[in-house]
Amino acid sequence: MKTNKIKALNQLGIILIVLIALNVLSHFSFKRFDLTHDKRYTLSETTLKIIKNIDSPLYVDVYLDGNFPSEFKRLQNETKQLLEEFSAYNSNIVFQFKNPIEKETMRVEVMKDFYERGMQPLSITVEEKGKQSQEVLFPWAQATYGEKFTKVSLLKNLMGASTEEKVISSVQHLEFGFAEAITKISKEKQKKIAVIKGNGELQDPFIADFVKSVRESYYIGTFTLDSVQKQQPKQTLEALKKYDLAVIAKPTEAFTEAEKQVLDQFIMNGGKTLWLMDAVAADMDSLYNETGTILAYPRDLNLTDVFFKYGIRMNPLLIKDEYATPIKIATGSQGSETQLQQYNWKFSPFIYPTSTHPIVKNMEGIKFEFSSPIELLKNDLKKTVLLSSSEYSKTIGTPTPISLASITEETTPEEYAGKGLLPVAVMLEGKFKSAYQNRVLPFADAQFQALGKENKMIVIADGDVIKNQLDKGMPLELGFDKWTNQLYGNKEFLLNCVNYLLDDNGLINIRSKDVDLPLLNKEEVYANYTSAQLITVGVPLLILALFGFLFTFLRKKKYSR
Repeated sequence: MKTNKIKALNQLGIILIVLIALNVLSHFSFKRFDLTHDKRYTLSETTLKIIKNIDSPLYVDVYLDGNFPSEFKRLQNETKQLLEEFSAYNSNIVFQFKNPIEKETMRVEVMKDFYERGMQPLSITVEEKGKQSQEVLFPWAQATYGEKFTKVSLLKNLMGASTEEKVISSVQHLEFGFAEAITKISKEKQKKIAVIKGNGELQDPFIADFVKSVRESYYIGTFTLDSVQKQQPKQTLEALKKYDLAVIAKPTEAFTEAEKQVLDQFIMNGGKTLWLMDAVAADMDSLYNETGTILAYPRDLNLTDVFFKYGIRMNPLLIKDEYATPIKIATGSQGSETQLQQYNWKFSPFIYPTSTHPIVKNMEGIKFEFSSPIELLKNDLKKTVLLSSSEYSKTIGTPTPISLASITEETTPEEYAGKGLLPVAVMLEGKFKSAYQNRVLPFADAQFQALGKENKMIVIADGDVIKNQLDKGMPLELGFDKWTNQLYGNKEFLLNCVNYLLDDNGLINIRSKDVDLPLLNKEEVYANYTSAQLITVGVPLLILALFGFLFTFLRKKKYSR
């Protein structure tokens, strides 16, 4: 008996020594194991670098809490597990889940506060025990680091997609969303963006939300080309070289040769560019007149030779797309109220990304207005089509009258056979050749470069993609249509473009991560409800009962001797 006690104590001592040794080793060597087949909980190297640089408490408040359907429970759980990974690698990251309207008496005040902070709540239908009820969901999170804070959208607004599809896309976006938010509030600004002015570009109120959003991560300011006309082109070029990216948003006046040389040499010296161009003069605001008709005509910006040298051509055509965004038109009145009816406006394509490029992967559709096709020409540059019109689209020559009456016209699929899938956003990468190579220079420049450094630019064939609407003179969120209450992916697309052009730490590549979420087939579950209950509830209880019986039987047999 004494020997058994000594043996047991020795075993206990060995176990304690092993546990202590493992504990000490784990302190110096940290490792987590991801057993999912798609490695969804394995953080990318970029994310790890971002969160490991957090040297003081960073608080994340997640408002996805309350009574909601199982699909959103899945999104809640995935969000929690991701943040647990963040916290495991850096204890300075602290998160909590909150129900903003836990107190019913504060519902109106809370919803108003969230609206003012740009975090729109979502109304959903909850079915429980055969009864339906309306609940308000806040699919948002807020990250706070010191005095800085930013919001994180947890639910992707994919128009026409089912709730399950939205949740899958949202889960795929979670790591990028949180990594980007943490970068915004923890990393000091370094890169500079110039918004080019001087050629009739969009006025400040119409790009206010874009500028406000970009300012969270970069320095941004206006840069006019007026000094070029004042016989100071060299000074203008040297000043522009101090910026990392130039944004040219819907110019309406032709560029002079000297201005073109300034922009060309900015590109040759490694400056990134984001072009948002209208090859055709047509505007929705002008269309709302007494006749409901405008004349769309080619817009000459004197940039054809520049784009030709870079390997693209902006054709002065209009895209007409059956897959379009809606507009509301007055169709009569009832009493003192005007009756509005919604129609698809085929000159405002709804461009849904199909490319797997990180800029547009897992993203909502983007609203275009009076866009033109981009023709790709052969040269040494790499060209990536980011966005294209739908299969059921075609081009319309200009000049041509555009009328609101066209909303009632009927078409057939045969009219679009072989005419669709027209590029409307293209990225160019490589060593650009100057548009003034082997040409007489508009102004003398001893530092002129005929061949540029490795560079990239993005060309979008619609200036209105960056334009936000106004309500009583105040800018609305970019991508929000106040007439139809639809929110499109314009802001996310443009911010992704900026991040990709300026990104030097690989943050944008996190968007390439694929997550495979197996979801329940509800119809099949309902059809086999009884058998499903037996399998999920009865079988585990039966196994537990068998284990208990076997354990008791073996124990009695052992000690009854």
